[in-house]
Amino acid sequence: MKSRIYSILRDVLSALREEPNLRKLQRNGLKVGKNFKMMAQCRIDFSHCWHITIGDNVTFAPRVHILAHDASTWVHLGYTKVANVRIGNNVFIGAGTIVLPGVEIGDDCIIGAGSLVNRSIPAGQVAVGSPARVIMATVDYLRKQEAKMVDDNCFDESYTIHRHVDQSQKTQILQAIESTGMAFVK
Repeated sequence: MKSRIYSILRDVLSALREEPNLRKLQRNGLKVGKNFKMMAQCRIDFSHCWHITIGDNVTFAPRVHILAHDASTWVHLGYTKVANVRIGNNVFIGAGTIVLPGVEIGDDCIIGAGSLVNRSIPAGQVAVGSPARVIMATVDYLRKQEAKMVDDNCFDESYTIHRHVDQSQKTQILQAIESTGMAFVK
């Protein structure tokens, strides 16, 4: 009985947060690997979720939409186009991104915020824009970001809302951004 109550509470919380019900999507055929993180207001195509595969260590930032169908042909032809979507392992998809039917995103990719992914992205690439296009290899992007990390602009988890960041910590991060142009928080 207790587990049933917890299950109902989880579902209610998910609905309030506008999160898709991942368990229900999986029961309907969505394939999801280990360590999948999905932020608020993401949408995974419920009506064709069995056409979607998400690998291990994947993160969806807020408001990511994954579509496996395109109903643009319905009014004129009476049919909806359907195509598989595959998202590889170790993938980050930025806030507000839309992934269209038939797209494959390879392993080790980063998709920039606000992108419209209408064609497949090869493994190990960073893609951005509308439509999304590859701008560099993921390893090159990470190397560039790592070079910007110095002692003065790297902070641990205590500098986050979840760990109750205090005003002095907020001031430290703001000062780091002022002097180095950015900060990195664990």
